[in-house]
Amino acid sequence: MCNLYHMSPRDDFEIFVRRHLGRLWLPEAAPEGIKPTVGPFDTGLFLRTDGEGGAVGEVGQWGLIRPGAPARKDMMQPKTVPGKKPPAARPRSTNNARSETVATSPTFRAAWNEGRRCLIPATWYQEPNWETGRNVWWQLKRTDGLPWMLAGIWNRWTDPTTGEIVPNYTLLTCNCDDHPMLARLHRPDPKLPADKQDKRAVIQVEPEHWATWLTGTVDEARALIRPAPVEVFDQTDTARTDALLARAGR
Repeated sequence: MCNLYHMSPRDDFEIFVRRHLGRLWLPEAAPEGIKPTVGPFDTGLFLRTDGEGGAVGEVGQWGLIRPGAPARKDMMQPKTVPGKKPPAARPRSTNNARSETVATSPTFRAAWNEGRRCLIPATWYQEPNWETGRNVWWQLKRTDGLPWMLAGIWNRWTDPTTGEIVPNYTLLTCNCDDHPMLARLHRPDPKLPADKQDKRAVIQVEPEHWATWLTGTVDEARALIRPAPVEVFDQTDTARTDALLARAGR
């Protein structure tokens, strides 16, 4: 799963998107305080269909809000232990959605089943590598220098207190246990075999499939859910980690 990415600057993707979709409408100016590096519940940009073959850029919360939720953050009540002070509630993680369960999850199913799919432009996204015995962050970039267009779904939530309409979105993930590079990421569970780890990867949509992702049928969209091939990725962090492992004799 992905918990941090760098929002691609407008100049990096605007002409690129127009070349493949024909039309793109973007906000005139970024909202005050928006940061280029986006974490869970931060504000980011996503591209949705305009209904006529083009795309519209919309700014919203990274973390889908459950329909009918009383607040932006759906809080998880932790289990209590007798005799101990109950831990504080924490927000439920909704910035990633598992593609295998997106159609049935109470938080995600309406957006998925009603075809509210989007693309999230990113210069890089971050994942952890634990092969050295400690966390080494990889910033995953494309080898061709182009921005990622990551597959997501989006929604609008109305604040029941203020009436504010809040756009929100999430990234979809898929299993990557068999991927020669992405399977190296995330901390492995020592109790599980290598092919049963259920490592997760975000999904890159290539330009020739953008229109299908945004406006195609559910079955057509599902056919695009797969990890990006190794050759798409810049190998800088892979080489850096391989060098660390070589020095350690691993």
